[in-house]
Amino acid sequence: MTISMYEASVPVFSARLKALSNVLASAEQNALDRKIDPQVFLTARLAPDMFALTRQVQIATDHAKGAPSRLAGREVPKYEDNEASFADLEARIAKTLALLATFSAADIDGSDDKMIELKLGGRETTLGGMQYLLHVAMPNFYFHLTTAYDILRHNGVPLGKSTFLGSR
Repeated sequence: MTISMYEASVPVFSARLKALSNVLASAEQNALDRKIDPQVFLTARLAPDMFALTRQVQIATDHAKGAPSRLAGREVPKYEDNEASFADLEARIAKTLALLATFSAADIDGSDDKMIELKLGGRETTLGGMQYLLHVAMPNFYFHLTTAYDILRHNGVPLGKSTFLGSR
């Protein structure tokens, strides 16, 4: 059985971004309830050498918009990376979800062997489509998605696995 590159990417990115949106909404509400300045959460990080929450969300959406665009042979949309509030991050996620909705299986299926050129670690790299999706885009997407969740959980936002998975 052949993997559907579309099914392995667009629906997964979409579902996880919707769950991330719920995570952020819970965090914003929690900040309000606890009378915490939302900037405390938005600028929080797990370790001094890690990116803050806002950047984690930006990078997660970058992978979600970048992978299908590259696999479909489209130009990757550029975002400003100027989000400064929960509302801004929600708008970025909504914009990414709207972009994902423009892809069809016909755009992406069959891109398993398509050569994808990108910079990794500051150097130009070429990977086959499936290798890029499964070994670069998805792991990076999940890393930043999970780190955003972990930052909020570490800061006392009452989140659970069901919120992360989007079943709540």
